[in-house]
Amino acid sequence: MASNYDVVIVGGGIAGLSLAAALAGKCTVALVEAEQSLAFHTSSRSARQLIPSYGPPVVQELTVRTLELLAARDAQATEPILTRRGFMLVGDEERVQAEASGNMHRISHAEAMELCPALNPDSFTAAGLDNGSFGCNAPLLLEEHRQSAVAAGADIITGAKVHSAQRLGSGWQVGAGTEGFQSGVVVNAAGAWADELAVISGVEKLGLQPFRRTAAIVNVEKPLPPETPMVCAADDSFYFRPEGNQVLISPSEHVPSGPEDAKPHPGDVGKLIANLNNVTTLGIHSVERAWTGLRTEAADGIPVVGFDAEAPGFFWLAGQGGYGFQTSSAIAELAAALILGAVEAESPESRTVEQLAAARWSIRR
Repeated sequence: MASNYDVVIVGGGIAGLSLAAALAGKCTVALVEAEQSLAFHTSSRSARQLIPSYGPPVVQELTVRTLELLAARDAQATEPILTRRGFMLVGDEERVQAEASGNMHRISHAEAMELCPALNPDSFTAAGLDNGSFGCNAPLLLEEHRQSAVAAGADIITGAKVHSAQRLGSGWQVGAGTEGFQSGVVVNAAGAWADELAVISGVEKLGLQPFRRTAAIVNVEKPLPPETPMVCAADDSFYFRPEGNQVLISPSEHVPSGPEDAKPHPGDVGKLIANLNNVTTLGIHSVERAWTGLRTEAADGIPVVGFDAEAPGFFWLAGQGGYGFQTSSAIAELAAALILGAVEAESPESRTVEQLAAARWSIRR
């Protein structure tokens, strides 16, 4: 016999968990996750940096709102989610000019070297700095969303892959693992598997594309001071930042992939280390661990948030790309308002609605 809920959320990453926390207590909610643990894929493989100058204008707006919400939380908490950590872009004049946006301002070569003396001074000619960028305690944020959702009455079921979903009458019937669910709304927060869930549900897929992004924690001869900003090449060939006495590095690759438990390709990390040992004085000498996540994107690069116009009750919460954590609180606020039918475009609590609506209001409108 199927259990009845107002909303069934499919996907236990940052998107699904933040929405569950936003909805729980206001309606009945179940969250189902295919893996045995939550946040198993991309959400556990984040660079843990929230960058207001990163992404298209609507993403930057969502990021600013997310930072506002997390800062308000931190003001009342003993352990912070946010830690101030700048974001610095380096490269040639043309590329830095093209990539610098929003809260980022141009700085001199000398200022860039002062912020990160590990850079080879001959490896770049221009730089930009976003001082409004923050490091994010992603595990703590995920756990707080889980605890908040459960405390408010949400049911979270892991090891329950969706194998069937169909529209019946005014609602949906979903089969996940050995469980059955009935709900008025199904939320597709399945990440790289979002289009696959649409097909299972008899909904036209959107052409969402997962892309690979590899990162590694490496041991270095010269650790970075903790106040060093995250440094990113304007040509997207690398980024790095401090990770205690180690350094987190990434080749920033953007390679199409199918939905999978992605792993680093042989040689990718080695090539990156060779490059970074050329453009910095870090002296990378060994790899502690490496991983690859999938960043799933819509063709226009805008997160997909809204009801499918052709499938009543089917709500898309997907395509966050590399902006998942940095937009998560604002998108959860927006999505919850849409699902609860309480959106007011002029409301301060929903002021991101208008910006997102300019790019995409309902799906397939």
